Amino acid sequence: MNRIKMTLLSALLIAPISAFAQDMSSAAPDNAEVYFIEPADGATVEGTFRVAFGLRNMGVAPAGVERDKTGHHHLLINTDVPSDMSKPLPATDQVKHFGGGQTETEVTLPPGKHTLQLLLGNYAHVPHSPAVASKKITITVK
Repeated sequence: MNRIKMTLLSALLIAPISAFAQDMSSAAPDNAEVYFIEPADGATVEGTFRVAFGLRNMGVAPAGVERDKTGHHHLLINTDVPSDMSKPLPATDQVKHFGGGQTETEVTLPPGKHTLQLLLGNYAHVPHSPAVASKKITITVK
């Protein structure tokens, strides 16, 4: 009898946690689009250069602010979008977070070819469904 009570109690405690973990995604309109204002695909840039983000059919809101049809930018440098889009994006040298709602930044990269891609995240840094990702661009740093 105690074993049954413990199993039921465990299930009751875990269920809300599981529900919360699965409830972090946000819907995006099918026509939402994130894109680079600059640099252009194929551009040659200095070691430190400006990156400006564009967004259509959605709004920008800081991380932690939950509003429909909004999100904040993440800049992916020399990496692909994550395979699991249900989890918050990590903050790494290759995944730059702009949780303050910024729409531009300066980036410094070493000489050579690099790829850049934008991915919109919701209030919890989780990509929207469907994902709002830019085309991946390639730049050359002098």
